[in-house]
Amino acid sequence: VQLQASGGGLVQAGGSLRLSCAASGGTFTSGPVAWFRQAPGKEREFVGVLDMWTGRKAYADSVKGRFTMSRNNAKNTVYLEMNSLKPEDTAVYYCATRSRRIVTSSQAEAGAYEYWGQGTLVTVSS
Repeated sequence: VQLQASGGGLVQAGGSLRLSCAASGGTFTSGPVAWFRQAPGKEREFVGVLDMWTGRKAYADSVKGRFTMSRNNAKNTVYLEMNSLKPEDTAVYYCATRSRRIVTSSQAEAGAYEYWGQGTLVTVSS
């Protein structure tokens, strides 16, 4: 399966963006779909995950209450709605998935994911 991340752009602090992660060449299966981000000079970090089997969602503390994941099964797309954006949210955002389920405790680990999108840049100006 190929993942295509889109929706990034330049936004002022306090603004909103919605990122999309579309699957092609296959469909999302029971494996989780996650968003990670990487800011310049920093390591890739977990943002949020949607367990496609249970519907459970989990978020990093830094985005909790501001970011929300959702899905549209008909469009084979997972979304990341980002509100109240801050300059520190500036990063390249990546979506990722895997073909099989994995325990909840491992869903925030980048190494758990087999398939990655190309990334979409989000820039938040102050």
